[in-house]
Parts: sequence; C-alpha cells; structure tokens
Amino acid sequence: MITCYQVNLRDGWGGAEVYTASFTRALLAAGVPTTLFVHPDSPYWKDLLPQGCAIIPARDYGELLPHLPDASWLLFQTPIYAAQAVPFRQRGHFLTSVAHMTLFGRSPAVLNHLDWIAGDSQYVLDSLAAAGITQFHAEPLWGIAELKTRMGGADQPIVANCPYGWDPRKVRDRLLSWLYPYYERLLPRRPYVRRPGITLGIVSRLADPKQFPLLLGHIAPILARHPQINLEIFGDGGYATVRDMRRALAPMRGRVRFWGYQQYVGAVYRQIDYLLAGLPEKEAFGLNLVEAEICGTPVLAVNAPPFVETVADGVTGFLYEDPRQDGGAGFARLVERLLRRPFKLESASAAAYLERFSEAAYHERVARFVESTLRVKSSFHSIPLQEPMR
Repeated sequence: MITCYQVNLRDGWGGAEVYTASFTRALLAAGVPTTLFVHPDSPYWKDLLPQGCAIIPARDYGELLPHLPDASWLLFQTPIYAAQAVPFRQRGHFLTSVAHMTLFGRSPAVLNHLDWIAGDSQYVLDSLAAAGITQFHAEPLWGIAELKTRMGGADQPIVANCPYGWDPRKVRDRLLSWLYPYYERLLPRRPYVRRPGITLGIVSRLADPKQFPLLLGHIAPILARHPQINLEIFGDGGYATVRDMRRALAPMRGRVRFWGYQQYVGAVYRQIDYLLAGLPEKEAFGLNLVEAEICGTPVLAVNAPPFVETVADGVTGFLYEDPRQDGGAGFARLVERLLRRPFKLESASAAAYLERFSEAAYHERVARFVESTLRVKSSFHSIPLQEPMR
C-alpha cells in the first residue's frame, strides 16, 4: 500500500490539528501507512497520534523534500500555495488536501492547483464547486469528536488560563506575550465554580472565522435581559478578538467569565448547559458542536450551513434565525423557551443522528476517500500550475 505523507506545520493547536489526529487513525485503520510532518514547536502530537504514525519535524515546506521518495502522495492539512508547490511538482508528487475552510468569500488560491481534495463538510464541497474547482472527492468527510485524551475525569479541575493566543506576526502581541506571564503570576489560580442559573458556554478557539464579537454584539443585549443566564468562555484568541468580545458583552454586567485554553474539554462540556456556536458562513464544519453533542451537551447555533449538518434541531440542540437578519428575534424566542422549559439532550433519541460522527462511520468515509484518491493517482497527470494570485 502506498504511504500517505501528511503535512501540518502549524505551531498552534486547533480544530485542524484535532482533525489531523483523527484522520491519521483512519488512514491506519484503512491499512495506509502514514508519515506526518509537524512543526517542532507543537508539543501535542505524541500524545494524540497512534504509534504506527511516523513523525518528522519541519518548519517549512522546503524541509520536507529530502524525506520524500519521488512521486509520493502528499496530503496537506495546512495550506500550500501554487508557488510553494513548484518543487513538489518537479519531483512528480501527487498533491492532495483536506479542506478545513470554506471558499465562500475566500480566494481559491490555496486549493485550485491541487490534484485531489477532500472537504470537511458538504458546505465546503459546495464552496469548491462554486469556485470552479472540480477535482474533489464528492462525499464530505465530516469528522469525529477527538476526546480520548481530552475528556478529563469527573473531578478534573478547571482553572483560569490566559485568554490570549498571541500572534507572533504582530508587534503588539509579541510584546504582550513577553509581559503577560509576569502579570499572570500575580493572579491567584482561579478555579471554575459553576454559578446558579443557566450556563451558556463557548468552548472554542476564539478565531476570526467564528466571528464571536459580531455574534455577541447582537445577542448580548438579549441575554442581559435575563439575569439567570451566565456565559462562560473557554478558549483563547488574539488580543483584538478578546477585547472586542469583552466590549460586546458589556450589557451582561459581570455575568461573563473568560477561562482561556482548556486541555480537557470533556470536563468543560459537563459544566455547561448549552454550547453557543459562532456565526456560520466562515466555518467549515464545527467540530466543537459534535464534541458537545457526544458529551450530552445541547448546541445552540444559527440555522445555516454548515451547522445544519452537525445539529439536529430539537434533538441535539436548536437552530435559530441569524440575528443579523431578524434583529435577534429568533434567538430571543429560543432563550425564553429554554427558560420556561430547559432542554436535556436524550442519548437514545440522539444516538441515530450522532452515529454519522462515530469513529467507525468516519473510518468508512476516509477509506472511500483513499479509494478515490488511488484511482485518481493511477491516472495522474499533474494539473498545470496556475499563477499565484497577487
């Protein structure tokens, strides 16, 4: 069986990295040997990857080439532009990717030069087609809740961590990343204690595609009308994102707490009543929604792709009208409904829906993707390199 050389050179940790770990296990289950190139500063891979996966550190794409036999199958879990692909083309490599972002509103320049593409969701595949890309596997892969090493026990403590994920490309973030640890040492280790009332939770990287400041600007005034509702935010993000979230949440007057990055998200999901998703159009899948549902925590999300693929309305949570379109009226009705009649996710009724996100079902989808990839590779003629977009 041909080896799949996967590439994920991010030095951070988020949904694409969790997905890479799941995908690696699925490849091995399908009998496909795999080697993963990872950034040497990312410390999490050895804990999440199975022993059958070889790991090679690399800081940039140029460091991959000495490790690759000619005409290898490469699968990129992080973006590669056409100009970066030239050395791989010259050695006859077959270039594939799992698309972890939608192309709606984005340039196709990181994908349209690849030979074969898989998508996280039907929403992603629809965006590829809309961008004129045709070389993709027709079935969405979706994903699974990667909780094996991230559950935590029932007594797993949750404590406040830094809410900022510093961006080293920004001078302000670099400076603050040096200073903040000294400030943090002056703070007591604040443990999480659940507050009385209803707890909404955000459990996510506070990344730009989630658009949390924009969402919260629309719904915080609604939540502010109900003093029994608290919002707990688990995850880190850029300085500007966290700042803008705090500003948007000002109407809630002290009923919001930031807890920073948490390793054991399973323990977090058990401490909230409902997971609040971000805005949909820049999302590719919404892995944290699936994680919450499998942990028994219902999800509240906008009624739009890709969330319509991951939330069964009235079964694993609720879908509401985009507050940008109805002024928050649908969300307000949903909040009032939940206050009158709290919703509990029933495992039995949700099981049939969540089966599509089981490890067994995911492995079957990845095996079908491998089959289609090998068929395409067997008749492989490298597609012309396109000029990089300027």
